[in-house]
Amino acid sequence: MQISLRRRTVASVVLLALGTAVITAPPGAQAAPATDARVDIDTRAGLATVTDTAVGVNHAIWDAQLGTPAVADLLKDAGVRMLRYPGGSYADIYHWKDHTAPGGYVAPNTDFDTFLAGARRTGAEPMIIANYGTGTAQEAADWVRYANVTKGYDATYWTIGNENYGNGHYGAAWEADDHADKSPKEYAENVVAYSRAMKAVDPTIKIGAVLTMPGNWPDGIVGGGDTGTWNQEVLARAGAAIDFADVHWYPGGGTPAETLTKPAQIQDAAYLLRQQIDRYAGGTPGRIGISMTETNVEVGRNTQPGALFLADVYSGLLAQGVFTVQWWNVHNGLGTVSTVAGQTDYGDYGLLSSGNCTADNSTCQPALNTPFAPYHALSLIGDLARAGDQFVGTGSDNALVSAHAVRRAGGDLAVLLINKDPDAEHTVALNYNGFTPGAATPVVETFTNGAGSVTTAPSGTAGSQTLPPYSIRLVTLHPERVDAAAPRAPGRPTATVTDRTATISWPAGAAGLKYEVYRQNGGISAQLGETTGTSLTVRNLEPGHRYTINVLARDGSGRPSPASPPLTITTGTPAGAACTVKFRDTNDWGSGYVGSIDITNNAAGTVGGWTLAFNWPTSWQDLSSGWNATWSQSGRTVRVTSDAGLAPGASTNVGFVGSYSGPNVLPGVFTLNGTVCTSE
Repeated sequence: MQISLRRRTVASVVLLALGTAVITAPPGAQAAPATDARVDIDTRAGLATVTDTAVGVNHAIWDAQLGTPAVADLLKDAGVRMLRYPGGSYADIYHWKDHTAPGGYVAPNTDFDTFLAGARRTGAEPMIIANYGTGTAQEAADWVRYANVTKGYDATYWTIGNENYGNGHYGAAWEADDHADKSPKEYAENVVAYSRAMKAVDPTIKIGAVLTMPGNWPDGIVGGGDTGTWNQEVLARAGAAIDFADVHWYPGGGTPAETLTKPAQIQDAAYLLRQQIDRYAGGTPGRIGISMTETNVEVGRNTQPGALFLADVYSGLLAQGVFTVQWWNVHNGLGTVSTVAGQTDYGDYGLLSSGNCTADNSTCQPALNTPFAPYHALSLIGDLARAGDQFVGTGSDNALVSAHAVRRAGGDLAVLLINKDPDAEHTVALNYNGFTPGAATPVVETFTNGAGSVTTAPSGTAGSQTLPPYSIRLVTLHPERVDAAAPRAPGRPTATVTDRTATISWPAGAAGLKYEVYRQNGGISAQLGETTGTSLTVRNLEPGHRYTINVLARDGSGRPSPASPPLTITTGTPAGAACTVKFRDTNDWGSGYVGSIDITNNAAGTVGGWTLAFNWPTSWQDLSSGWNATWSQSGRTVRVTSDAGLAPGASTNVGFVGSYSGPNVLPGVFTLNGTVCTSE
């Protein structure tokens, strides 16, 4: 940013029955109010485990409050465990040795040692940005030596540059870059050089390279002279030299309502980014982590839309395995002043007030360091996402109510509920799978529109919560009982996949265990089968479909383990089908692309007239136009029809222009006259 995831011993089964357990009110409880939303929570659907660096924010050298005790303590109170320095695009003009940033303002008392002192007071790990734009590998290596050898700071995480794709290579330039060659190839080669120099000083550090978030510019664009997108080039050339990918996400939205729909894109965006890393970087899948070091909104930055967005985005990203999420930023200053949901919004990217006024003094922010609404949302995330907790599956039937949940090591369940409706409260029926809450009235933490703090009080029941308009609520539940002797969670499963089957395998646990395999489906998982072995073959899957799998262990007394880490698989298409489809994205401009489809008839007879069909994987993809056939779209289904014959072995080509406003998950399954084709 510039300033500004029945007993049976047979190992091959198909079982798609849903396993649900709905909590009922305890004896003697009053009838719950009428509900208009249902949220399901499934502890059998294990997602990512929270890291000790999960909750983060950005610091900047032009912020005179950086490192002060007041700010450090506010961040500590919010549960912040990672701090980024020296601040966005300033990183590519900042020279740490003399604490200067030619062309930018450097506030007093914002040097590296002051930053580290504040980080230690907060209890946060540093995330340091080495100067790529106007710096050198030697300068970065010297910084590592000073930090970890001379001073013993044990700074582990270092990224090479900030938003280096914004150097003019794709037509927009805000990031300083003195390199004559501004291509991703040049950036990747320098990342390798930086990594070698920095790790020669301290081999234990982790190096991050700047990538683009799927769905955000310049994702999908191939620059002049390049052989692939920024992510493809950087990962293919520098993947072996890095430990994590560093991305930013500013999804935009012209209204608060539109902005608050954007978190629904996170699962697909994270999936695409992980696909790119695994495909292009090589090595062991999952070796390269993902950090989200900047995110914020354009509407309602200091008011409730910013708070709701923060709560939804931090939870969504952490659940998908991002090891740190960092808000931009702690202080920023006045922007465009407006009124949002009845509250004054200062257009300020900061979590805390800078205490400044407009040029004519007509509008002033509250006193310095007064928390804005997103700060209070951050404090709820700090309470929700504690190191070692495992996010679990949730689902909501109301688009205005989001839900996230974690299972704590001691057995407690924490559920975060977000009401995105600015005008009406919503009463939510909470239903649990794999968990039975105790009968006590839960103590909840709530942050409402216009409030100056989070309130804590007993409210509702384990089965029903009434959410005020534009509110965030954290409900923490104790289990009905804790089985201290329950089995440990199985290790991460692996799979061998075809078009309609998947053989799931996992490490063996203690003797005498039975294993249950589940397919995630929001807050209600589907059991695929069970076995006393350590693998299970699942059949009758859909070609080209994405599945997320968990394994649970159960001992002879029926006590279940927590869920294994998740495994996401995608089935293929049948080999040797009667038709083959080759699909290519031939020209992408970041919000749309030209798609080319070659259709080949592999059958012995002529196809006299045909219909090709496919589905858009997401709701934000659309057909703009098509050629060489008749194109139509109904819902997410696209149909391409032609009266022309297609002889045995013959091929034909059709094309279209597609548009998208989020991560562009390409279609992978095509049918010709109802037959699933082999996809290439």
